[in-house]
Amino acid sequence: MRAADILRAARAHAGLTQRALAARAGVPQPTIAMIESGRQDPRYRTVDRLLKACGYELELLPRAGAGIDPTQFRATLRLSPAGRLKRATEGARALSVLRAARSASGER
Repeated sequence: MRAADILRAARAHAGLTQRALAARAGVPQPTIAMIESGRQDPRYRTVDRLLKACGYELELLPRAGAGIDPTQFRATLRLSPAGRLKRATEGARALSVLRAARSASGER
């Protein structure tokens, strides 16, 4: 999502005009207009300050799916429904064996 879209939505939800947001955040109104129109790509600190003035917080999260090996999903999707069920059953059995071993060793 672009900074322009995020800021515009946050400002609208807060019920603020660009001028009111500028006064709260200490950022010039023309700068806010340029960010919201996509003509300016703001720094992280500027977006963070503007969002906080709207009552929101900017949180950075890892991109969904990053670090996942899609080859396992593709291999599973190539299986028939019966093959998928068999694989799931085998996995469930393996987990049961691991849980039993963990319980026997006293681990929690």
